[in-house]
Amino acid sequence: MGAESQTLGTGSQRSRERDSRIGAASMRPDRIYALVAYTAAGLVLLVLGGIVVSLLVGAAPALREFGLPFVWSAEWDPVEQRFGALNALYGTVITSLIAMLIGVPVSFGIAVFLTELCPRALRQPLGIAVELLAAVPSIIYGMWGLFVLAPILADYVQPWLLDTLGPVPVLGALFSGPPVGIGILPAGLILAVMIIPFIASVMRDVFEIVPPVLKESAYGVGATTWEVVWNVVLPYTRVGVIGGVMLGLGRALGETMAVTFVIGNSPQISAALFDAGGSIASTLANEFAEAEPGLHLSSLLALGLLLFVLTFLVLAAARLMLARMARQYGSA
Repeated sequence: MGAESQTLGTGSQRSRERDSRIGAASMRPDRIYALVAYTAAGLVLLVLGGIVVSLLVGAAPALREFGLPFVWSAEWDPVEQRFGALNALYGTVITSLIAMLIGVPVSFGIAVFLTELCPRALRQPLGIAVELLAAVPSIIYGMWGLFVLAPILADYVQPWLLDTLGPVPVLGALFSGPPVGIGILPAGLILAVMIIPFIASVMRDVFEIVPPVLKESAYGVGATTWEVVWNVVLPYTRVGVIGGVMLGLGRALGETMAVTFVIGNSPQISAALFDAGGSIASTLANEFAEAEPGLHLSSLLALGLLLFVLTFLVLAAARLMLARMARQYGSA
């Protein structure tokens, strides 16, 4: 009995050792995957931190010289070494706002058409065509805007807007100025064309993941297509939709070459959308290569830092809005 029990004990010990080796071998891929994932996340944070530090170091002379008034100062004079960010900040915000006002409804309409109304045989070709627009380089959009869109605006659209909306008390101040096809409005239109493929593609993808049973149930009780989209599809995909909108806004805020071609690159603030203006990205593109070391170069880096902060605030506001919507949806 003693020898038999000893043999059984030895066999069970070997079995446990074998199971532990098998368990360790099976866990090895998970550990490697976790290590790779943590490394990738750490590299992202490292690169982001490096960008922030480099911008802060480069912008430090300008921030020490001008302080917070740099943000709301409208003077940009490289000769006198006096710099302010308000002109570029104004142009960035206004052109992005115009782009979003045009791009988001159009993108929503494209996504609804592709997922709810488009014949099945045309969905794939049209979806690929929309996605191909996102692959067009920004400089091509800029050249198209300068040589094609600007003459059309100058000859047809802007004169019509001047005659139609110019006499209106409030809108007249916006739609005024020389109709030359170059300015804040053309830059906003170019940005709208550029962000539509991004937003429309994301919206289409998230609309397609809605379970068909939800939509079929709504159609079964007599809902129209618009009611299904508004009351079923949008609530189900609100996170993805807002993510797509924020992706387009980030593209609009940071776009450089296309805006540089058509905005006019004038350091001024004007309520008229036909007047020339400037943005943070276009100012960096025009002056960075020729800026001398000192306050001029440091001020340009401060503009880059301001653009980074603006983008961060927009993304943070989007996350807060999503969290608030989630709480309201959960309580309901």
